[in-house]
Parts: sequence; C-alpha cells; structure tokens
Amino acid sequence: MAFYLPANYREGGWLVEQTSIFFDSWGKIERSLVLAIFAYLALVFLLRISGKRTLTKLNVFDFVFVVALGSTLATTILSENTTLADGLTAFVVLIGLQIALSLLCVYSHRVDSIVNGEPSMLLHRGNFLDETMKRERVTKEEVLAALRNAGAKTYNEVDSVVLETDGTFSIVWRPLGDECSTLTDVKGHPDFRSESIHLHEDSRDRKAQSVHRPA
Repeated sequence: MAFYLPANYREGGWLVEQTSIFFDSWGKIERSLVLAIFAYLALVFLLRISGKRTLTKLNVFDFVFVVALGSTLATTILSENTTLADGLTAFVVLIGLQIALSLLCVYSHRVDSIVNGEPSMLLHRGNFLDETMKRERVTKEEVLAALRNAGAKTYNEVDSVVLETDGTFSIVWRPLGDECSTLTDVKGHPDFRSESIHLHEDSRDRKAQSVHRPA
C-alpha cells in the first residue's frame, strides 16, 4: 500500500499531483546513491587539501561553516534541482571563505575580535564573577559541573574557570607561573595584558590543562 501527500493546492480543493512519502521510484534512489558517493568523496578530498584548520571548531564561524557544509551535502544528495557540480561549487566557496576569514583573523586582531569575540572569566580564586556569568548566560551549576568534570573537588584547587570563544570551559589549575600564564588574554584576571600577543595558543593551552591536571 502506498501513502501519498498532496503536493499542490488550488482554489476549489486538492488537485492531481501527489508525492509519495515512503517510496517514489528506483530512479530517485539510484540518483541519491550516486550523488551521495561522489559528493562525499569530493567533500573529503576538498577538506583534506584545505588543511587541518578547516575543520577545527575554535569559534562561532567554524560552527556555522560545519553546519553549512552538512546542509550543502544533504541538499546536493536529495534535491532534484541541485546537480553535483552545483554542490561542488558550494563546497569550494564555503571552504574558500573559511580559509580567507581564518587568515584575516591570524593577521588582524581587530577582525579576530569581531569574528571570535574574547574569552570570559567566570570564576577566579574561589569567587564567582556574577556579572560576567549573567552576561554570558552561564549558571553556577554549569561552572560546578565543569569543575567536577575536570576532577576538582573544591574551588581552591583552581585559579580560574574561563569560558572560551567556542563555548567550552577551561579550568586553569594553581599555581601559575607569571611568565608563562595562559590568562594574558582574559580580561579581569591579574595576568591580563592589554597588549597581549594575538595568538590562539593561549586558549589551546588552557584546554590542555583542563584535561591534564598537574601533579
């Protein structure tokens, strides 16, 4: 038994053209199969030659890029009005935009601040920063959960909890060396420097510390 949904509506009632919701034709299945294989392989190839940075999720733009890639892949496979060439063109444009914007962020601190924002300190030496937490819409329970996930039992075990630009929590353990602090780009922390060098290694180091707690 086939089930159909009316596709067109005209004044006076539902009319003629109908679309199956379970099975339409083997031709469409074959088309989707072929497009899925070639579009997937093409996307993997393009991502491979574009470099590792293309798929790192460091900021909001990276998240939007990954979602857009997935949406484009799905449209290429399922839409009858979209050809493989159309999908490949969209892939190339999206990847090109991602590469261009990431390069702009590397060479321009102003562009990086606009695109990525800045990390926010939520807790410092046992004190919750309520105003920052309200602005970032983060609850105390979420910060406590992040501390527990990192293996902390008391506030005194950590120096700070930082909300990174990609939405993850970083736990910075005590003690910290002044010369190698990873908090030079976090406003409100004593180690913050307004002339902080525009490098994202700070955020990556904090994330590494959140996974590997020093003995």
